[in-house]
Amino acid sequence: MPEEAATGGVMLASSVVIGSLRVRLWSAGSTGDCVVLLHGGGVDSASLSWRLAIASLADNHRVIAPDLPGYGESELPSHGRCTVEYYIAFLTALMDALRIERASLVGISMGGAIALGFALQSPQRVERLVLVDSYGLQRRAPAHVASFVFVHAPLLQSLVWRLMRASRAAVQASLRNLFYDPTAVSPQLVDELWRALQRPDVGRAFSSFQRSELLWAGLRTVYIPRLREITPPTLIVHGEHDSLVPLECARLAHQLIPGSTLCVIPRCGHWPPRERPDEFNRALLNFLALA
Repeated sequence: MPEEAATGGVMLASSVVIGSLRVRLWSAGSTGDCVVLLHGGGVDSASLSWRLAIASLADNHRVIAPDLPGYGESELPSHGRCTVEYYIAFLTALMDALRIERASLVGISMGGAIALGFALQSPQRVERLVLVDSYGLQRRAPAHVASFVFVHAPLLQSLVWRLMRASRAAVQASLRNLFYDPTAVSPQLVDELWRALQRPDVGRAFSSFQRSELLWAGLRTVYIPRLREITPPTLIVHGEHDSLVPLECARLAHQLIPGSTLCVIPRCGHWPPRERPDEFNRALLNFLALA
């Protein structure tokens, strides 16, 4: 079992070894059903995406939020291949190691695709499914050809990562691409992201993920043909003005996933837990409280 250390409030930080990797785990709460929170790509981490949601969830749930391998304080796998399939296998191993037989999964962006893939592979282990501006619901990326060229140009990618690490102004500009309301990009959030960019190996996991996912003709992981197979109760939360995963993708998923609920958060971009935390937490808690 991992060694745990209190980090303030209800959140606990711990390290657990999954396979050969040391993984950082955030946890809170000790009663109620288990909820596993899966963050997105880029330089995201469990704390960045979920810190404002964990305390609310912990009142009535056991909450587990890992830094996925290659993100936050978790080690990068030696093989360096951070695909959707790899992360689904990691989630299986993590739940097994923590003796979690069944949990509600909440995934944002890349984490949504991981949660979707796990729910299709192991539906008996998913109590409820929450997809937040989820990857896996579209066939092409925005500006797909330009995105493909960028992702497969390592020198150009390296220059962009170097610029981001060196400039808080560049970090702020990138956040404004994720947010609809530029006034919601606080100096504190810019500092959080800038500090995350200083970690060793930052960006390597996400670059590997992008190279795997962005093909010339479209995206590799597209769950649209299988959405009718989803059996756990499902909530789809989506920012009204998401520039990365258009709202139409969430509406189509809502039509295809049997009995799903769609919650569109107005005046919100791709990161509802940080741009509109009150609205997001309310929708999540109401859904998880349903009998």
